[in-house]
Amino acid sequence: MEVGLVGLPRVGKTSLFNALTGDRVDPFSEKVHLGVASIPDPNVEFVGQCYRAGKIVHATLRLVDIPGVPAGAEAKRVNQAMEKIRTVEAVCHVVRCFDDGSGAIDPAGDIDQMVTELVLADLIVAEGGREKAQKPARAGDQGAQARLALLERVIPVLEEGRTIRSAGVYSEAERLILKNYGFVSAKPVLYVANVGEDDLAGASDHARAVGQYAESTASQFVAVCAQLEAELAELESNDRAEMLDSLGLAEPAVGPVARAANALLGLGTFYTASEKEARAWAFPTGATAPEAAGEVHSDMERGFIRAECIHIEDLRRYGTEKAAREAGKLRSEGKHYVMQDGDVVRFLFNV
Repeated sequence: MEVGLVGLPRVGKTSLFNALTGDRVDPFSEKVHLGVASIPDPNVEFVGQCYRAGKIVHATLRLVDIPGVPAGAEAKRVNQAMEKIRTVEAVCHVVRCFDDGSGAIDPAGDIDQMVTELVLADLIVAEGGREKAQKPARAGDQGAQARLALLERVIPVLEEGRTIRSAGVYSEAERLILKNYGFVSAKPVLYVANVGEDDLAGASDHARAVGQYAESTASQFVAVCAQLEAELAELESNDRAEMLDSLGLAEPAVGPVARAANALLGLGTFYTASEKEARAWAFPTGATAPEAAGEVHSDMERGFIRAECIHIEDLRRYGTEKAAREAGKLRSEGKHYVMQDGDVVRFLFNV
């Protein structure tokens, strides 16, 4: 699963991408960039301490840095950006809330401009889809009838300049149809207010405007100074800790960004641990124990026997696996068990 970083040109998307991935991509590049971000998670650090693990491995997040589309850009450039956005599962919309000397700061206007591009792109796809579905729908094709009914519902919304996401609740079958069309305005969104170093808490009117918009559209919101975070990412751990302390920050702001993006994808986290390694794994909410085991290795899913689980809160309460087990908190779960966010698990399998 991938999260796409979108926004207008020069809003700091690539700086945020660099901060999250540790890469050093040219901020003025107009190419698509792919990267992997580690998701900071104090829980896996704690699990590692409990098991005296020699290595700590955080869960990761796949990111796509998509070039911004300026106002009045040629159709080819707009289409290229939209086609890439269609391939990601969620969108991280970066909004400029800092003064770069290029003009007035207008978060609401910038969001509106980007949303307009997304909606127009979806309207073209929806109208084309409706035209293709009409003939087979009249002939009795039930799949085409379902597609046509949904398109007839979303086209008026798009014509009003609204996103598909804003049109209400969709059934699972309808969500699958929307995904198959690749509608960009149907994807979940995390709004990131990219603030200056004088507003690290995101308390300015500009940052609050982004937060209010996110709340009004049932989206997530994080404020971050991408330039500062990119600089922090280049420092050694000791120097980074010293700089964070001087700024009064508990952790780099990319931590909340990465965790929010992970949640945006509908993912939870489970942990595996031994003296060799403690590792965090992302899994789709609602996955069964065998499906989660498959995230570790396909053989574990294929030969799944059972999962021995301790929730991290129980591990935190009792301090060790042994103490938690003696307190009756170690559970033996079968193949129908639905994994819980925060499970510390050992998979037993045989192939």
